[in-house]
Amino acid sequence: QVRLVESGGGLVQPGGSLRLSCAAPGSIFSINEMGWYRQAPGKERELVATISTGADTNYADFMACRFTNSRHNDKNTEYLQMNSLKPEDTAVYYCRLANSVANMNGGYWGQGSQVTVSS
Repeated sequence: QVRLVESGGGLVQPGGSLRLSCAAPGSIFSINEMGWYRQAPGKERELVATISTGADTNYADFMACRFTNSRHNDKNTEYLQMNSLKPEDTAVYYCRLANSVANMNGGYWGQGSQVTVSS
């Protein structure tokens, strides 16, 4: 069974930064799209960012250049650098590996990382 392992969540003050990591099996990491979703309490899961096998990135409009999605194929790891965090960024963040990350069917999900932005 494929397992995506996330790390890096936590509590941060408004304006602060966090970096999430997502490690995947090497056999499938480099040939699939990666990305991140998030789900706030009482809200639907929403797409945050995607990164192609060639490292082309796309971001949700609400990111406003605050987040950076990257991947390191030699480490089989994807990263989400989050800067200038706001309280409304509080959510559980899920990494995703799939042929098409924007399609929520199929593919694989990480276990989720809680990100809390609060003073």
